[in-house]
Amino acid sequence: MPAPSTAPELQLLRPDHAPALLAFEEVNRAYFAATVPDRGDAYFRDFDARHSALLAEQAQGVCFFHVLVGGAGEILGRVNLVDVAAGSADLGYRIAERAAGQGLATRAVRQIRDLALGAYGLSELRAATTLDNPGSRTVLTRTGFVPTGDITLDGRPGTAFVLTL
Repeated sequence: MPAPSTAPELQLLRPDHAPALLAFEEVNRAYFAATVPDRGDAYFRDFDARHSALLAEQAQGVCFFHVLVGGAGEILGRVNLVDVAAGSADLGYRIAERAAGQGLATRAVRQIRDLALGAYGLSELRAATTLDNPGSRTVLTRTGFVPTGDITLDGRPGTAFVLTL
């Protein structure tokens, strides 16, 4: 009998993900803040209300929020499609510090690309990252995104990307 897979599973965000998602954000807060804007204290203080609001947006079909769930039920990453409209959406993702560098982001973005086309009927994804985040730039190029121009993100130079599905 083969051993069970230990690869994290990409799951659509649900109400019961809340405790593990909050733990993921708290544990990785400083790590994420090194490359993306910090969520701020209000995010953590009002987490339950924010989680409910995300689920409501998802139910309306304007966003699709996903989590990478490890074998023990822990959240190892987030992969989101936001501002879904007219066949396109913005992609955002973050991977836990302890899981970084293992190919999880690349695998998850490939999965979300397939879901965007097949399950969500999208034809284009947009993404952006700062120049000082080479890991994210690598994930985007490995998964077929092409640069479309220079931008500024939270006061830092970056690049916009697009993927036609």
